[in-house]
Amino acid sequence: MADEVEQVKSEDFDLRHYVGIVRRRHLFFLVPLLVGWLIVWGLSWVLPPRYRSSTLILVEQPTMPKDYVMPNVNDDLQERLQSITQQILSRTRLLRVIEQLHLYGEAGEKSPDAKVETMRKQIEIELVRDGSNHISAFNLSYSSRDPKIAQQVTNALTNMFINENLEVRQKQSEGTTTFLEKQLDAARVTLAEQEQKVRLFKAQHVGEMPGQLATNLQILSGLQAQLQNEEDSLNGAKQQHVYLQSLADQYRAMQGRTNPDGTMAAGLPAIDKELDKLQAQLADLNTRYTDGHPDVIKLKEKIARTEKMRDDVLASMKSKGQSAKAASDSAPAEGADPSQTSLLVQVQSQLRANQIETANREHSIAALKAKIEDYQARLNQEPVREQQLADLTRGYDQSKASYDDLLKKKNESAMATSMELLQQGERFRILDPPSFPQRPVYPNRLKFCGMGLGVGLALGVLVAAAFEVLDDRLHDEKELKNELKKLLPVEVVAEIPAIVNDSDVENARRRNWLGWATAGVVFSTILIGSAVSYFYR
Repeated sequence: MADEVEQVKSEDFDLRHYVGIVRRRHLFFLVPLLVGWLIVWGLSWVLPPRYRSSTLILVEQPTMPKDYVMPNVNDDLQERLQSITQQILSRTRLLRVIEQLHLYGEAGEKSPDAKVETMRKQIEIELVRDGSNHISAFNLSYSSRDPKIAQQVTNALTNMFINENLEVRQKQSEGTTTFLEKQLDAARVTLAEQEQKVRLFKAQHVGEMPGQLATNLQILSGLQAQLQNEEDSLNGAKQQHVYLQSLADQYRAMQGRTNPDGTMAAGLPAIDKELDKLQAQLADLNTRYTDGHPDVIKLKEKIARTEKMRDDVLASMKSKGQSAKAASDSAPAEGADPSQTSLLVQVQSQLRANQIETANREHSIAALKAKIEDYQARLNQEPVREQQLADLTRGYDQSKASYDDLLKKKNESAMATSMELLQQGERFRILDPPSFPQRPVYPNRLKFCGMGLGVGLALGVLVAAAFEVLDDRLHDEKELKNELKKLLPVEVVAEIPAIVNDSDVENARRRNWLGWATAGVVFSTILIGSAVSYFYR
């Protein structure tokens, strides 16, 4: 069982068999190896070289801190850089560069679209990110067969990137400011409309505003106090009217009727009774009010007038007594007493004044009641006006807040626009100027050398394997035994030894020397070519 396993393993991999193939087919391997390598390596010297000029553009942050001036352009640098790249790589701009620098030969060789497409393929942009994965710089490169042209195109593209970035930022900033100005104008109109509504509402409802509640209550309280005073005065005037009316009636009754001694039969008792009544009222008011109270002052004036009337009556009675005595000696009295007529006229005058005062009091009371009703109506309307004013004020406050916010943003945007116009915002700065390439980047001869070695190895293995497969000769004992097993039904007992003569040995020696020499030449050639490719790449 162990012998069978060893036999299977030996059949899977027979080292002597493969060594024999190498000895027999080494020339068929080495020659294709050299030929394949020479073809690929030679292409690296035949293909036209391409030179690459590159520059490093640094993305500088704004010189003004963001706490003082907030930029008003897109903060996504990658998105803005893609937009700028699309604009620069547009057909119009690339054709302008192609015409200025006379790129890609004569105009008849390629169409403009083909030239633009070729130039786009030769432009490379590589982003450089910092530790926070933010874009801090980017490499811009261009490849051309002429190193001077490569440098010129790279320099032109660099200037286009820098100028386009400034132009884009300025346009975006100015556009933002213009937009905010338009929005601010619209907000100003809306705010003015809200202010006009509030102004008209307040003008239409003067005295009914919530802020005038305390004033209305104070005025209403004063009006009610005045109404009470007027009503008290009206009551006093009516009492005075009753008194004067009764006094006038008494004087009319006494006209033409006097006592035998010439004195008045009536009038003085009535005045004394009225005076006592007024004194009682004054005593009652003094218990409740001070001397400065209006009712007390008016009552004192009325008492003074009544006392003066009593004094006039007494004086009239004395004069009448003397005139009656003189008249009794001369002739009897005829008609009414003139003094009584004078008192009656005086009382009637006071009665008319009292009527006028009563009318004035009533008119004043009516006016006060109308004012009180007006102010009570204002107080009743105050909750409704408060709600209406709250609705108007809410719209006004919202418009005012929107206007203030837009005004703040517009001022900040104007400052940011000024910063961009002064080139104090984010900008591109050339860190490494466009280089003048000394060596071509294509073809990479050292890389072609490695590729040629791979192609040669594959070609050599393929050729050697082809010859080995097509060869039907038997080269070792194992192959012979396998063939005999196929031809004979029994095992072979005897073997025929190999017969080697001197010529065969000499031929084998020459083949070995030729193989080693060929291997030396091939690998020396590959090493020398690799060294040349390394130093002249």
